Amino acid sequence: MPAGTDHLCIRPRGVLRGAALTLVFTGVLATAAATGSLPRQESAVGRTGATLRAGEGSRDSETVDSAALNRAAADAMADGKSGKQAAEEFVSRSGDRWGAVYDKKEYAEFEQALDGTYTGVGLSAGRAADGRVRVTRVQSGGPAARAGLRADDRLVSVDGRPVDGLSVSEVVALLRGDGVPGSTVALRVERGRAAWTQMLRRARLATDPVTVRRLDDGTLLIRVAAFTKGAGTRVRDAVRAAPAGAGVLLDLRGNAGGLVAEAAVAASAFLDGGLVATYDVEGEQRAVYAEGGGDTGRPLVALIDGGTMSAAELLTGALQDRGRAVTVGSRTFGKGSVQMPSALPDGSVAELTVGHYRTPAGHAVDGRGITPDLTAGERAEERAKTVLSGLGGGS
Repeated sequence: MPAGTDHLCIRPRGVLRGAALTLVFTGVLATAAATGSLPRQESAVGRTGATLRAGEGSRDSETVDSAALNRAAADAMADGKSGKQAAEEFVSRSGDRWGAVYDKKEYAEFEQALDGTYTGVGLSAGRAADGRVRVTRVQSGGPAARAGLRADDRLVSVDGRPVDGLSVSEVVALLRGDGVPGSTVALRVERGRAAWTQMLRRARLATDPVTVRRLDDGTLLIRVAAFTKGAGTRVRDAVRAAPAGAGVLLDLRGNAGGLVAEAAVAASAFLDGGLVATYDVEGEQRAVYAEGGGDTGRPLVALIDGGTMSAAELLTGALQDRGRAVTVGSRTFGKGSVQMPSALPDGSVAELTVGHYRTPAGHAVDGRGITPDLTAGERAEERAKTVLSGLGGGS
């Protein structure tokens, strides 16, 4: 069920200075930033002063002349036209598959989402097999949860607008509204034969991208939904607190990426320093490194699938290439381009592809993805547990 929610490292911090390198999932911004669900990627410290973003890309992506783009936007504004629209048309003609243009509000929401917060009502929505829009998840402690809404409740309308004919991204945009905490939204809800209108007040909420739990066999299961701010530290702290000898099942399935710096911190939980990835920006080669002192002996299996993207692929590639983890599941998505944000004269922001990253062994991810060591379908988690047990990490 497709769902939406209202809701790079270069070297270790302090070793290299510069800007934040961020992997951005441009195609999902409208859905995720509108609601707080995450679609992009990573921050890393580079050697230049520009802020970079690494996002979706393909091997045939073309780079865009940012100066020419700015001129096109400025010329349009001088003629009384929309600078943002002119920039969008310019990027569309350029061949940059993942280039995109955002207005100031969209970009601010995007930055907020990377910080792990959002303004919304605390629910995720998706289209069920019957074509109707239903609640797929309710965030604990949020306005929707306090009102008693549950997963599988049907959404009929938002502020009087029927939702069955809308895309999921349009529905979550309605839930998100103007993004102002304290504003209200009216949801028409059905549950079985009951139907009612529920008034909710939007609030500033924190995402929880990392969940940690101990399985019956002693295995530590760490699920990372996105690499937002603090996610890497959560992973590292969980590994450090685990009992000696306990294996780790690192679940990166459906992880759409996030901050590269956070992915590098997560890699540092399992590596004793060394290379995580290399990338190029307009032909200049750079690198992402793990910090030293990670747990290099604990049995580790990483679960991946077609929803594992960008920063999550960067982490997967590092653990696989360096022989630190056995990867189980299906081929990852294949996002590996580097993008740089460029401010336009009207205050909007263009994300333009400027390069691509590779795994420590030099494998390109963009447009190819990462093939797991062991291919597994619906029973991937069960297969992963078996592999982990064989490594000495479970019963």
